Amino acid sequence: MSEMITDTATEAAVKNHDIEHIIEILPVLSPGRIKEAASFIDYLADRERRHQAFVEETLAAEQEEGYTFDTVEEAMEFIRSWSEETA
Repeated sequence: MSEMITDTATEAAVKNHDIEHIIEILPVLSPGRIKEAASFIDYLADRERRHQAFVEETLAAEQEEGYTFDTVEEAMEFIRSWSEETA
């Protein structure tokens, strides 16, 4: 799996200078710091996945049920009840 991540990061580095910069810095870091950075990146990726799931669930609820939401709180309440009903 790490080879796949490295290959993907290397491909992305060609398109994104920030990723290229991170790859250049990694050899300078100690193993402990690399582990910290990996943990933080895992955290960010998890937050991104959760956000994407929220967006997809909100859009699906609006389209399927014909609901629109005035606030984030309304959307969250509906999604929670909708998720429980469909589970």
